[in-house]
Amino acid sequence: MRMAGFDAGFLYMETPSVHMHTLKIAVLEPSEDNTFDNLIEKLTERLRLLPPMRRRIVTIPLSLYHPLLITQPAIEPDRHFFRHDIGGEGTMRDLEQVIGDVCSVPLDRGAPMWELHLCEGLADGKVAVVGKIHHAVADGLAANAMIANIMDVSSTDVRPAVHAESDAGADDPSRGLLLRHAVRDAVRHILGIPQLFVTTMRRLGAVFRYRRDEGASVPMLIKDAPRVSFNAPLTARRTFASVSIPLADLKRAREAHADIENLTLNDVVLAVVSGALRRWLKAHGEVPRSTLLAGVPVGLTADDPEPRMMGNSVTNLCTTLATDIDDPDRRLRTISTTTRHAKAISQLLGPTLMQWSQFAPPAPFAMAVRAYSKMRAARFFPPPFNVIVSNVPGPREPVKVGGAQLADILSVGPLTEGIGLNVTAWSYQDHMNFSLLACPDLLPDVEKLAAYFPAALAELLGEPEPGAAAAPMPEKKPAAREHIKKETA
Repeated sequence: MRMAGFDAGFLYMETPSVHMHTLKIAVLEPSEDNTFDNLIEKLTERLRLLPPMRRRIVTIPLSLYHPLLITQPAIEPDRHFFRHDIGGEGTMRDLEQVIGDVCSVPLDRGAPMWELHLCEGLADGKVAVVGKIHHAVADGLAANAMIANIMDVSSTDVRPAVHAESDAGADDPSRGLLLRHAVRDAVRHILGIPQLFVTTMRRLGAVFRYRRDEGASVPMLIKDAPRVSFNAPLTARRTFASVSIPLADLKRAREAHADIENLTLNDVVLAVVSGALRRWLKAHGEVPRSTLLAGVPVGLTADDPEPRMMGNSVTNLCTTLATDIDDPDRRLRTISTTTRHAKAISQLLGPTLMQWSQFAPPAPFAMAVRAYSKMRAARFFPPPFNVIVSNVPGPREPVKVGGAQLADILSVGPLTEGIGLNVTAWSYQDHMNFSLLACPDLLPDVEKLAAYFPAALAELLGEPEPGAAAAPMPEKKPAAREHIKKETA
């Protein structure tokens, strides 16, 4: 099958310092099933239910068009399964260091683009499975559907796919066949340009009218983003940190600001990220006069009747984090209003702009990206936005993986050139895990940034920050209790 231009774009964006894979981390309770051999056996059994995990890239000669995905009849375990020993009493911080190392190495394009890393030796007999998959294969929603196929889960938020794939694979097509099919597919797509142009103009007109009628003010990519220390050319190194926050406390924050029109839980998530970043920036003496901007991936097919297990169907909202506003209430209001307008504009545009990526010439695109990265050109151009922030709902109820109870699950997406921080929120049962991926040569203390998240939430709740002494209270009234704490898996 032919890769869509938008999916293939994640291949073209990859350079020695920009790795376009995502991570899914499952922490498992102690079980006799938590062995390396069992992991390989169980997943191999389910490969028929996970078609993307059997497909590898076949490039077109001279990169004349987007690559094909060819199904392999079998996988080579040595190229996909890896083992790490954390020591027997490993902490969450020890695991985070291993995750950073795993994320620092690009995937092998000569095989299906995924890996599984079994991390043994966590405290209390727990283990962690770190799944690594290329963004060209699946976005967050598709990866969520794949996870459902290796979990015992019935949540409506994580639906298993119903279609299995045969065990038969396919040989690589000949050079001539690759070229003929590439020309055929390219011509078919080119013939669709007039209709796509008309659709694009119509949708852009709708956006113009919305902005005029609603007085909508949304940030402009590149133009409105200030530069901070983690907006610079990337290196290949990555570090990882995480923090867990009760969902109930996030919902209380939303209820505490119920007077804000159409306030969503995602707005609260963005405000928590904003509050933490503002603290970090103040600690480093670099709060810019204008606000930081967030690029927020938003799925376009969340309501599909069947789960999508591969490809990308997302658009990026550009919204404010209001880090220039000191008052947390006003900050949340600004985030909510701006994000609501950004969502409306995104819905009006739909997938139209994404469809134009089909016509990006593979070879020039990839060469330009590599040249930009090699010359460290991000030094000279403002970033499109400052940080990537994602929010993906996970299972609501306890689930099992390979016979073992899932204790926790985390996820994080990639960094892109000039943007050295990614924050991904992934919920599981009654809490939400915030996972932070950073380039340590730009942001050397990502664990300190993660530690600011509970304080940012406490600020929204109007409660004492964790670790701070409660304010004096009138006699005979109970002392304010601390609701927010950092949790580990």
